[in-house]
Parts: sequence; structure tokens; C-alpha cells
Amino acid sequence: MSDTPAAPVTHFIRQIVAADLAAGKHQRIVTRFPPEPNGYLHIGHAKSIVLNFGLAEDFGGQCNLRFDDTNPLKESPEFVASIQADVRWLGFHWGERVFFASDYFEQLYAFALELIDQRLAYVCDLSAEDTRAYRGTLTEPGRDSPYRERSVAENRALFERMRAGEFDDGSRTLRARIDMASPNINLRDPVLYRIKRGVIHHQTGNAWCLYPTYDFTHPLSDALEGVTHSLCTLEFEDHRPLYDWCIEHVSVPTKPRQIEFSRLNLEYAVMSKRILTRLVEEGLVAGWDDPRMPTIAGLRRRGYTPESIRDFCQRIGVTKSDNLVEMGMLESAIRDHLDASAPRAMVVLRPLKVVLENWPAERVESLEAARHPKDGSMGTRAIPFGRELWIDREDFSENPPKGFKRLVPGGEVRLRNAYVIRCEEIIHDPDGTPVELRASVDLDTLGCNPQGRKVKGVIHWVAAQSAVTAEVRLYDRLFSTPSPGAGGRDMVADLNPASLSVLTGCQAEASLGAAQPGERFQFEREGYFAVDDDSQADCLVFNRTVTLRDTWGKQQAVRNAA
Repeated sequence: MSDTPAAPVTHFIRQIVAADLAAGKHQRIVTRFPPEPNGYLHIGHAKSIVLNFGLAEDFGGQCNLRFDDTNPLKESPEFVASIQADVRWLGFHWGERVFFASDYFEQLYAFALELIDQRLAYVCDLSAEDTRAYRGTLTEPGRDSPYRERSVAENRALFERMRAGEFDDGSRTLRARIDMASPNINLRDPVLYRIKRGVIHHQTGNAWCLYPTYDFTHPLSDALEGVTHSLCTLEFEDHRPLYDWCIEHVSVPTKPRQIEFSRLNLEYAVMSKRILTRLVEEGLVAGWDDPRMPTIAGLRRRGYTPESIRDFCQRIGVTKSDNLVEMGMLESAIRDHLDASAPRAMVVLRPLKVVLENWPAERVESLEAARHPKDGSMGTRAIPFGRELWIDREDFSENPPKGFKRLVPGGEVRLRNAYVIRCEEIIHDPDGTPVELRASVDLDTLGCNPQGRKVKGVIHWVAAQSAVTAEVRLYDRLFSTPSPGAGGRDMVADLNPASLSVLTGCQAEASLGAAQPGERFQFEREGYFAVDDDSQADCLVFNRTVTLRDTWGKQQAVRNAA
């Protein structure tokens, strides 16, 4: 992956923005990324972040970060902080332009009074259940609330008393007075305000017991901030008439344009905050930043880079067509970036000891290997070589299958960046399992392949004397099916039982001893890994970011056959 920024990818929203600027509709574009602080951001949000901040950057405009914090029951400062951290990590900056919808609560309340004065809003005493029943269905029109014809004076008085906290939760709402027969259910007198007493809001404390709904708050916040292009996903397309209605009927300073694009649907993952919250609260994952989660925090902890996620968002494009994106596209983006940027190292995941009988016990030789085979600027690393080594158990077979090219009894194999060794003897435990190999080393084979010598296998290894003990967590896809919950199944039933395997007692080469949390490496022949925050002085912890190649289909075929 080149460090040179790629040319912006043309898509229909970019064309709309360019045409609006060319026609003089706007002197400068203003977009916004408006998350609700009720959970951590996921990869689907990354698409919106890249789109909104990217367009603003490309056209010399600005992008606001705004928290649509209208439901304090589900929101928290933790989520606010995590969202800010994720946007920064992806490489985008909002400067001074961070806002909260709660900043506008007083103005929104005044807008609601404007609607009441125009007979475009009324206080309704129907319960939530009755409100739904009166709303009708997709094939049947709704019915007018018995409170729809209240006078302006009565509605004003009741609304002020709602703000004062005189009524119980759920006893009254403020509703827009639009059209109960509209084919668009969102226009059948939607709720604009509801009572939530005794709730402490993370920004406004206990100043309010009356909270605006998202559909009322969102368009008016856009208008107050001077947003020119309000970009949202396709599920809000049916809400656009209500978005426009709110803007048209109150005295906002600007009139944004809402444009919808397809949301990101990713195989083997879910993008529902409700489901992700359930996974966290029921302990089915180890928190919002569990490396199996599709959250940005989880991907970061797993070892994904901001460059790879931005690249992935560019690859999938921006369209109006819903589709299911292959997980392989995301994995390909991180492979491409780490292939070019990750230093190499050797780590033995399933250690089997090898003793070189013709190597002096006290002799330790320092070999040299490139930190990256294609980037000389990364320099080299020193690799100690001594009498006792670790190799991977899977690189030795007493009864090798056809085509096995690694170490076998009496056979030879080349140690990567080192010598050729021959297996001379196998030591077993009482159960017959090999616990140690005795071998000989050909001292004339360092860095060369003498004429006539045919050694087909090359394996990685670690010197036992200088090895660093590590725990390696092999993460796989969280769900075992491309479309979790398809056919009405409980998504939890589709969780992949093999999504995490923990290997302890792994042996890493000495150069990794100083590795710090967040650093990424390619473990030669094993995949790409990142140092986890759980690492301790006496034991590094590595998370597998991705395998060296896409092996999921092959693994699934093996599982299915079994």
C-alpha cells in the first residue's frame, strides 16, 4: 500500500456536492458526523466518518462532530469519550466544532412552541400503546387522537407544565400535527417530545425532564449548525419528509439537504448497537473492545490500522444499493497495509524442543535477518542461535502425510535465516508423544545451499536460551454464518464457538522483548499480530490480526466435512 494519498473516488454524493458548489448554492460545504452516544462506534460508522470528514476535506469545507444525545437513559460519558477517540484514531479532526444536541435544548423547546402557535403541534394524552394503535398500519390509515383539536392556549399551557415536571413519564407527549392518513407512517403525527423525569443527563444534569425525539432534534440541529449536506443511511429515507417538514415550519437559519446512501452490511458481523450491547452486557464478549467485535475499538485492539480501515471504506464505495460486503475485503485491506509496514519476527506458537547435539552448549552465535524483506530502511535484527531451539510441533511428523516438506525422522530441514538441521532421535513421554528432538546441524549451510543439497522445507524457530515467553490469542470471525440471525434466528445461536483460541507458553524471538502495546508484526509463516494492552513484563500478549492469506473458506470446508 502506497503512502501517497489516493485520488478521491467519484460517487453520486460527491457529484451532488460538486454541482451545488458550481451552481453557487453554497460557498462552503458543511457536513457532520452525528452519532448517538449510546455505544461504541463500529465499522459501519467508519464508512460515515470517512464520507463526511473526507468530503469536507476534499472540498475545503468543514465537518462537525455532533452527539445526538436525546436519550439519557442509554447514554454515558464513556461512550462520548470512546467516539472522540475513535474519530481521532481514524485520522480526522473537528477542531473547535464539537457539539451536542443538548446544547440546543432551549432553542428546540422554542421551536416546539412555534409549532404549537401554528397549530402544527399538540399535547396528546394517549398512552404509548394507544398511540401505536391509533397510528394505523401500512395498509390502513391512522385515526386522529382525541386530543388533536386542543386549543393553542391549552397546548402551550400543558407543554410548559410538562417542562416543569408536573406530569408522570408516559402520561403526555407533544406530537406534530401533520396527516394521520399519510401513506408514510412517519408523518402520522409523530411524537416530538416525551417526559423522562428523574434522569440525569450526562451534559445537562437534571435541568430537563422533557426530551426531544431524534426525528425532531436531528434536522433542527443540522439547520442550527449550518450543515449543507446531511448524509445518512438508507433507513432514514422514509424519514426525509419529516426532516424537511421540521425545517420548513420553524425559524431555523438554514435549510440542509438530506441525502441517503447504503449502510455497510458486513459478512459474519452485526451492525446493530442493540445486539452489540447485548453481547457486552451478557458477557458473550470481553467488552466493547473485544478484538472479535466489529467496533472500531475492537478492530484497533486486534491490530487493524486506521489506514486500512479508510482504504476499506474507499474500496466498498458509496451507492444507494444495499449489499452484503465480504469480510475478505476488510481482511484484504489490512493484509495489504501490514504486508508493507509490519516488521517480521519469528514466534513458535506450539513449542517442541530441539537439541543440536553437535553444537557446543556454551556457544551462542548472533545471526542477522532483515526486519522487512522489501524495505531495507527498516534495517536488520539480531537473532541468537544456540544449542537448544524451539520449533513448532506442526513442523514435525513421525508419520508424515504425502507431500509433507518439514522435519521428519532422519530428514533435513532449513531453519529460516540459519542452518540446515537433521532429525537424529525422538524422545517421547510415557504416552508416546514427542517431547524433544535430538538433531545435528550442518555448519556449512548458513545462508547458502551447497550444490547437490536438496532441502525442500524451511521452518521458523526460536533460540531457547533467549526466547521471550508469550501468550497468543488467535481470533476468528465472531459469527459462523455470513448473515447472523437470518430467518428470524436468535443471533446468539450463530456465534462462532471457535472465535477465540488462547495459546500459552509460546516462544518469541529475542527482538520482540521490547515490543510495546499497539505494535504490529508479521510472525513469519503464521500471520499478522499486534501487542495487546494485557501484556506484562514477564509475558507478552499478542492478538492475531489476520492470517497471511484468506483461509476461512478452507477452514469452513474442513469443519463442514467433519
